[in-house]
Formats: sequence, C-alpha cells, structure tokens
Amino acid sequence: MKVNVNACRSVTVVLLTTISLCVIGTAASAQKTIGTPGSPGATTTIKGDKLPARPQKFDGKIEKTAEQSKPYWPARIVPPAGAPNILLIITDDSGYGVPSTFGGVIPTPALDRIAANGLRYTTSTPRRCARRRARRSSPAAIITRSATASSQSKLPGIPATTASLRKTRRRSVGSSKTTAIATAWFGKNHNTPEYQASQAGPFDQWPTGMGFEYFYGFMGGDTNQWEPGNLVRNTTPIYPYEGKKDWNLTTAMADDAIAYMNRMNALSPETPFLIKYAPGGTHAPHHPTPEWIEKISDMHLFDQGWNELREQIYANQKKLGVIPPDAKLTPWPSDLIKEWDQLSADEKKLFLRQARSLPPTSPIPTTRSVV
Repeated sequence: MKVNVNACRSVTVVLLTTISLCVIGTAASAQKTIGTPGSPGATTTIKGDKLPARPQKFDGKIEKTAEQSKPYWPARIVPPAGAPNILLIITDDSGYGVPSTFGGVIPTPALDRIAANGLRYTTSTPRRCARRRARRSSPAAIITRSATASSQSKLPGIPATTASLRKTRRRSVGSSKTTAIATAWFGKNHNTPEYQASQAGPFDQWPTGMGFEYFYGFMGGDTNQWEPGNLVRNTTPIYPYEGKKDWNLTTAMADDAIAYMNRMNALSPETPFLIKYAPGGTHAPHHPTPEWIEKISDMHLFDQGWNELREQIYANQKKLGVIPPDAKLTPWPSDLIKEWDQLSADEKKLFLRQARSLPPTSPIPTTRSVV
C-alpha cells in the first residue's frame, strides 16, 4: 500500500525508542481569525497552551423573539497554517543503540533519511517513570496492570496514588476534537487499568475515551503477533486472523495505519493528523516472520558476539556524534554476563538464534547531548 500525504503539509515523524528521538517538521503559525466574527463562515485557530480550548464568548443578543435577537456563531476552529501531520513511532523495549540511526547495526534506512533532514535527540531519561507520573501528572504511581478498583479510594487524610490518569490529563489529547486535528492510535495500549479493559467498560480510559478518534491495537502490555486475543478496533474486539494462515499483527497494523492516512488525506486533506504508532514487534513475545528471520540471519549482524558488537556500536555512535568523543563505556558486568569467548558452542548458537529477534546489547551514553 502507498501513503498519499498532502504535498502542502509537512510530516513530522518522531521515532521514540527507550531513550531516543528522531524528529523532522515545521512550526505552526500563530493564532489567527479569518472572516467576520459571529458569522457562520468565520474560522479561528487556538494557541494550544490550554487544552481543551475554552468556550468562545457569545457576542450575540437573545430576546423574546427571533426578530429581536442577534445571532452569533462561534468561529469554527481550524488548524494553523503549516500545521504538520505528526507520526509518533514507539519501538517498545528497543534500546538506544539498536537502529542504525543511532549507531546500531540493524539497518533502518528510512529512519536514517528522516534523521538526516531533522534532529536526533539523545538526552536520556532513566526509567523512573512511576515516581514521575505520581508527582507530575497522573497520579499513576504504578503500572496500570497492577491497578485495582480499591486503589481508587482514599485513606482518611491521605490521597491515594493510583494507576489511573486524572481527567484533565486524560483529555489533553482528546481536545484534538476542538483543535481540528484528527487523532489515531495504533498498537500497544498499556494505559487502561485491567479491571476496566473488558467489554463492560467503562471506556473513559481507553484510547477513544482519552481523545483518540480511532484505535486499532491491543489492550495490555503485549500480545501474540499471530493470534492476538486482545486486539480491538475502537472498543470492539476483532479477530482478523481467523482463516488466514500467514496473518501477522505487525504487518496488519501497518496496513491499517496506511489505510487510515490515505482515508484522511482523501476525505479531509485540510485536516492534519496525529498518529501514535506503537507496534509490539520489538516487545515480548518476539514473533518475527520467517522472512525477516531469514533476512537478518543472512546479514550475520551478530556473529562476532556481544563484546565486539558492543564496541562496534560504541564506535558508530561516536562517529555519528550521538555520544561525545570522550564518552566511556561502562565496565563489562562479568559477574553477571559471561564474555562471549567464554561461552560454549551451544550457548553461542542459542544466543545468536535469539538475537535474530531480540535487540542487541547497546551502550548507554554517559552524558546528555543534542545533535
């Protein structure tokens, strides 16, 4: 399938691995109103600093009769001129040094082209997300799968930390309905408490309840890539793999996302879209197709073993400038992981087989930088 993106609008692509970003795009213009205020054809943009947008003031006049009254239509909110389409790609549990875009040995030529025309963000944030969520936004101090209905209650005088998002945070993306941006979510949804993930609902913490107008993905942290029993379209369970021998979720999800983009560009080309795209391919369970296993195996990317591979990625990252020239690798944890040369032939065979579907060991930058 091909994507027919409106040529008049730029596309912002964001690749989010565990700790890395790749961005390209253009800034939107300032707030602007077109047409006579109060007329049916008036349009306006909003700053976007406060979402959802506040209701517009009614400057008309309401009297006892229609003849005495003065009509006043709120301006239709439209995207600002130059607003880009945004595609956020999240490779879950994929380390900083996996794609070639950041020095990895796995070829990602499309992402390399995007990075060459944009920015590589290399600032890393350790996985302290539970505390950060609790302090800053949610309060979601635990992962949603650990949430229980009782965690919604409060102890006397002590506000409880929960695994649920506050309504204000939950609706921040949902305000896209008032910002004239089409929103869609594909793939992993690990934001709904398990006790709310059934067809009994409630659905306010499902993607469609959090403001995404379209959802095609799986509920929870992972799923079978061949027969996903937790696959959903919007809020309805679907089983598209039935009767299809070679069906694969990663492929089907890409097809559905491409179809969505083509549909939006055909039906409403003036409306920019924001897509969250979170495939489960690099997250457990690891279910690559036989074709990809063969393709990666034929490249012999990991045959030299993890010690040499680590040094190679380290050198690649210095060459790209995503880590400083004086960055140092941490000592090898020999008390936890054997050196490659210390492994038996069977152990090497096992780990090489795993590497065809698992990301390789990668160095973590010791400093923060932006290239």
